[in-house]
Amino acid sequence: MHIDAKSYDEVLGGIDDPHLIVSTKYCLGDYYSHLPFNHTLEMGTQRRIVEFQARREFEVFGSLPNDLGTLHGAALQQFLAANPHVEGVWTWTQGGGPLRAGPRTLYLREGFWQLYDLNVYSAARLAWDPDADPAQVTADWARQTFSADPATVAAIGEVMALSRQAVTKGLYIGPYANRTVKALGVHPPPMMWLFEWDIVTGDSAVLDSIYSVSRDRLDEAIGEGDEAVELAARMRQVVAGTDPATWRDPALRQRFVDTLDFQLNLFETLGAYRTMFLRYAQWLDTGDPEARAAWESARDRYAEARDVHLARYGDDVDLPAFRFPAADIGVSRAERDQAMAWLARALLALLVAAVLVGAFWRGRQRPGIAALRALWVGMTRPWRVGGLPPPPSTVDRVLVWALPAFALVLSRAAFSWFASPAHLTLTLGSWLLFALALRLLLGGADPYALWAALGGAATLRTLILLVGTASRGPGRYWFNFWTDPPLRGVYVTVAFAAFLWVFVAAYHALRAGYGLGGRRATGRVLVAGGAPVAVFGGVATGMGLERALSVWNDQMALLPWGLSRILGITVFLDIPPWLPKAATVAGVGLVAAGALLTLGRRTTRTLA
Repeated sequence: MHIDAKSYDEVLGGIDDPHLIVSTKYCLGDYYSHLPFNHTLEMGTQRRIVEFQARREFEVFGSLPNDLGTLHGAALQQFLAANPHVEGVWTWTQGGGPLRAGPRTLYLREGFWQLYDLNVYSAARLAWDPDADPAQVTADWARQTFSADPATVAAIGEVMALSRQAVTKGLYIGPYANRTVKALGVHPPPMMWLFEWDIVTGDSAVLDSIYSVSRDRLDEAIGEGDEAVELAARMRQVVAGTDPATWRDPALRQRFVDTLDFQLNLFETLGAYRTMFLRYAQWLDTGDPEARAAWESARDRYAEARDVHLARYGDDVDLPAFRFPAADIGVSRAERDQAMAWLARALLALLVAAVLVGAFWRGRQRPGIAALRALWVGMTRPWRVGGLPPPPSTVDRVLVWALPAFALVLSRAAFSWFASPAHLTLTLGSWLLFALALRLLLGGADPYALWAALGGAATLRTLILLVGTASRGPGRYWFNFWTDPPLRGVYVTVAFAAFLWVFVAAYHALRAGYGLGGRRATGRVLVAGGAPVAVFGGVATGMGLERALSVWNDQMALLPWGLSRILGITVFLDIPPWLPKAATVAGVGLVAAGALLTLGRRTTRTLA
């Protein structure tokens, strides 16, 4: 209702009680910059109040100079001209956001609250006179708050006139922030790389998407960070150049200078980080070695600036440091991408060679050749594994399962940068439970045909994954996933088909290799397929879905690190909390159904 005209009309249309006054934020969304004015304030027959925020929570909680007078004045004039029912304003003087995500200031009582007092003062002046000159309002405020000296008032006015440009360039990435973006079914705010409220994010979903939207204006997106640093340095120089004797309270002048020192340091750190992740995404996108070199240089600058920022402001309650754990997780993954790409290429070459040997080798039957042939048959025609000759050597008997297992472990470890035990536990554990269940259900029968079918299907699935990671590592895999919907659709379709092929291969192996009827073969596949669903559904139920997703996401760095700590991944993505319980029940149901289908006399046969 806040931002959608149709919803507003559906809820409030026809309600014209004079006692009803509707208060609505001036912008289309929360209190971010780069958002359009709220068109719902231009409609309706109800009495209206325009809502402002003086201490901008998403713009460092009022700890930076941030003169909103011009912005608020323009909004108020537009609403008054469009809607005769607008009759007032109100402003948040203090609240918004968690208490500990910003400076420990309290309006009129504690800290350098004078900075955002300007926006309280200007909101009141504009409500009194919407046509007032915002620059004059700022000058009047400076005169009342800091100094009656004309030069000092002019200096403060100059700093405040620059403040909006500094904030919007230093805390936003313009080419992205100026666009309306939809992702995962929601409209993310125009900031995102600084996740609510002081977290510098490092997840691929956000950073790759920001790059994708900004790609055609990349130099501009990076250059804004440098411009913000220049503006911050200029603002500091102007205030530091004023005569302390002209200030009513020299301590306020020092607070102002300290604030501008903080702003300069913060913008230098964020500028380096902005350059780093945009250049890295450019390298993922293009493979340009110059982009990678620029990323490496920016990474070093970021690490140095981050350390200085944390050392200087980590314990400061008035000017608290930003938080970088999420950013550092993303950096650590990026540093491994190239090595993971080479590992994927080597493993891909090995598997392709093995597949080609299995498909076309007609020479001397050396140890291992029969196993490769069996894997090829299992990959392409699992209904023929029953016709495979007995393995001629111990090497073949071991290789038929060891090669796919080795490829599974190494490919999934590379895919997760060797940094996500949670992902490896889920994926490799599922494969292990599935294969182990089928093996146990064979009893004393020779498992060679089963390993050929499962190994062939696993090799096929691994080949598809390696194609996605061999270019520039898992980073490129996720870059394509987030930014290229057609390619994502093709990949997901092919990968899911290969996943289903595992069950098809297992079914045909049981029928062709062990003489099982369709009902009993289906039952065993259901038992094996239900086992990992039940086990890991139970694990997620025990941990709690939110915690399970958070542990996985913290290690994979795919979605914003702050989601689980602020909003909750399940809440943000509207994932039902009962899902792991449902998965557990479904898994148990599959196992039970499969057990019923397998009841009866065993009809397996042992390969000769």
